[in-house]
Amino acid sequence: QVQLVESGGGLVQPGGSLRLSCAASGSIFTINVMGWYRQAPGKQRELVASITVGGTTNYADSVKGRFTISSDNVKKTVYLQMNSLKPADTAVYYCNAVLRLSALSKWYDYWGQGTQVTVSS
Repeated sequence: QVQLVESGGGLVQPGGSLRLSCAASGSIFTINVMGWYRQAPGKQRELVASITVGGTTNYADSVKGRFTISSDNVKKTVYLQMNSLKPADTAVYYCNAVLRLSALSKWYDYWGQGTQVTVSS
């Protein structure tokens, strides 16, 4: 059983900062990519940032220069440092991992339960 457990969401004022964490646990053989997605009310889920096992990062244009994704491959944990937060960043943030359960298994997509980020004065 694989679990992705997120933490670090909350309420913050515009211009403030938050740091999200997501730890993967369970019978994981290897992880290829970990990332963060978000979904605001009435909108589709969108990619915020991702990082490969080799350290290659990808960001949505709307967060470039403000958010930083990082990871600890040994701990199977991904982080999202969010600075200069805007009300438009308000959403439920979901952790995602693309991983294998064994050397012979296919790649699977796993999701965390989501953590609420609210940016408001």
